[in-house]
Formats: sequence, structure tokens, C-alpha cells
Amino acid sequence: MNRAQLSVTVVARADLRYTPAGMAVLELRIAHQGTVAEAGAERALQFELDAIALGDAAQRLARIDLGARLNLSGFLAPRSRRSQRLILHINEFVLDQGV
Repeated sequence: MNRAQLSVTVVARADLRYTPAGMAVLELRIAHQGTVAEAGAERALQFELDAIALGDAAQRLARIDLGARLNLSGFLAPRSRRSQRLILHINEFVLDQGV
């Protein structure tokens, strides 16, 4: 199974573009900060990650302000056929209304 769920902040976003077939594409840079349990201890994590959204998710994300907090889910895949570098493909997201 390849499924990722993260709480993130949108730190950068490219312009919305369209494939030759008319599919909306949006590339983003997201940041995560949080803790996870590992081997019985809390581990602090802080990192940035490239992400991409297609279709309706891309169009909706294009309207979100930089700095917005999101809860998202998606999957990891190579950036291209010839690359081993991973990118997060965003399938679903909701704005984090947090406190």
C-alpha cells in the first residue's frame, strides 16, 4: 500500500497549468512539522516536500493562500519515469481550521 496522510503548510506554489489533454496540474512545495511515535519514543519531524495535484484538486489548491494549513492524503511516486526522486501526489485535502 502506498498512502500518505500529512498535516502541512503550503510554502510555495507554481502557476496552475494544463496538460495537452486539458487536465489541470499544480505543483507545490509543502512543509510538515510534528511528532511521531517511534520505538516507544516521540520523534520530532520538520521537513519540506515537493507535491503535485491534478484535476479538481489542482484547481481547488490554486485558490488557496500561501501559508494555508492543510490535512491531505495522497501517494508517493517518482517525479518522472527516469527519476528516483519522489514527489507526493495529492488526492484529497481539507483546510485545517486548527486553533
